[in-house]
Amino acid sequence: MARYILGRLAGLLFTFLMVSIITFSVMHAVPGGPFDESKQPLPPAAKANIMRKYGLDRPLPEQYLRYMWAVVHFDFGIPFQSPTETVTKLIARVWPVTLSLAGMVILISYTLGLLMGILAAINQNTWIDQAVTGLSTLGIAVPNFVVGVWLILIFSVKLHWLPTGGWGNFRELILPVLVYSLSPMALVARYTRVNMLESLRADYVRTARAKGLGERTIIVRHILKNALIPLITVLGPQIPNIATGSIFIEAVFRVPGLGRYFYTSATNRDYPMIMATMLLAAFLWGITFLLSDILYTFVDPRVRLTGKKSQ
Repeated sequence: MARYILGRLAGLLFTFLMVSIITFSVMHAVPGGPFDESKQPLPPAAKANIMRKYGLDRPLPEQYLRYMWAVVHFDFGIPFQSPTETVTKLIARVWPVTLSLAGMVILISYTLGLLMGILAAINQNTWIDQAVTGLSTLGIAVPNFVVGVWLILIFSVKLHWLPTGGWGNFRELILPVLVYSLSPMALVARYTRVNMLESLRADYVRTARAKGLGERTIIVRHILKNALIPLITVLGPQIPNIATGSIFIEAVFRVPGLGRYFYTSATNRDYPMIMATMLLAAFLWGITFLLSDILYTFVDPRVRLTGKKSQ
């Protein structure tokens, strides 16, 4: 296992490096810049001083190497949109908001998604199954920011029941948590239904029924346990996606989290903040995939970290 983990960590380091190169290249290839004169006219001398201060007057390869050398020392620079603090302090200030939102989303979406998938599977081809399948399809197909805009129009503009956005009290949390939970809840429900139906047709289920076990006992002890195993590798990587924040949800509902700051960083060409958030996302994705694979070996003894199943 140790050899496998070391190999995966080496692969993660390579991925981390490639993400940094691609992000840095694309970021500087986009027309405009953080101190574009069309947005804020500056005297040539003042602009030259600013470019020199942030090292933007140097060749791109040198800028990249200097930045990555600083990253090795956990120095991610100073955000252009908030020059009074470092990128690390800015992320430490706004990420807890996103993590709070993500915790509620994960709890609601995974719990309701599992219940919906189980109900759909044990009531296959009934109106319950059709309703769950229809809602899951809509939850995956319709972008969450579209749903968010419609819910704001209905519950905030027309009915005046809920605020249009913000962060601080319970009423302001309802719409963003609800909208953000739709897509992962639909995904969990669909995968749970498919895995449950596959387990219901398995030989060990027929054997359990032949032994006279009750249907509830079969579902809880046998079907559900085996049906949830594939969800680990499929849905585990959804967690860093939620934990790093939704650009659209946080922007639409004015949630002061990491996703919203990434959006403002992209629009304002805040290079240090863009790089830091992309590297953070790459790190979380890589670690989550690794942990999912390791966890898989504990819940399914047939799987070994060599990538083969024991016979």
